[in-house]
Amino acid sequence: MNRRRLIIPPVSLPVLLVMGILFVIIFAFFSGVVMAAFEKLGIPPDVAYALFIFALVGSFINIPIAEETSYEPVVRVREVRFFGIAYPVPFFDWEERRIIIAINVGGAIVPISVAVYEIFRMVYFGRWALLFNTLLAVLMASLFSHAVARPVRGLGIAMPLFLPPLMAILLGWLLGGSNPNAVAYISGTLGVLIGADLMNWSRIKNLGAPMVSIGGAGTFDGIFLAGIIAVLLV
Repeated sequence: MNRRRLIIPPVSLPVLLVMGILFVIIFAFFSGVVMAAFEKLGIPPDVAYALFIFALVGSFINIPIAEETSYEPVVRVREVRFFGIAYPVPFFDWEERRIIIAINVGGAIVPISVAVYEIFRMVYFGRWALLFNTLLAVLMASLFSHAVARPVRGLGIAMPLFLPPLMAILLGWLLGGSNPNAVAYISGTLGVLIGADLMNWSRIKNLGAPMVSIGGAGTFDGIFLAGIIAVLLV
């Protein structure tokens, strides 16, 4: 007797259409937000859109830059025979683990490039007072990010989403002068990079993760979104 198999898709067609529409709406909204922030920094619209696409695609790309080696204690079992009877005997040993440290293209390289571009503009136009305030803001944001960042074993360096942008907004108001947007973006971006990642470099090899990505999972929202949110809210 022939039996027809009833194939039930995991997601119905109406639900799939709704998910597709929501994805398009969220993508359009997010791209508009990022482009608006870049344009407030003085970046042309076509360059801003190219940076957004590069950041979106680059969020899936991690470039290895270093490798750390750590030794962790593990429990092993060996067999000991006594009068012909085998007995399992546990003992402690040291296991070598290698951790690859990478940098995320979309979450680190793109926002760092924008921050360096803004710094070069200050130097080019001779805005030395603004440059000094920017470097001071980066120092303060780095110390703040280092204080709130927490190493998470098996994952990497994690930090709250909204604290770095709030700190960057405050620094933009206090030290921004004629260009609070640039100060907020640079301090929000470089502050997270230096405070959360670079200042915790010595802890990375003890996280137990096979790879730690700077600007990747855990800090993509911290580095990339900190500058974007800060610029929009200044």
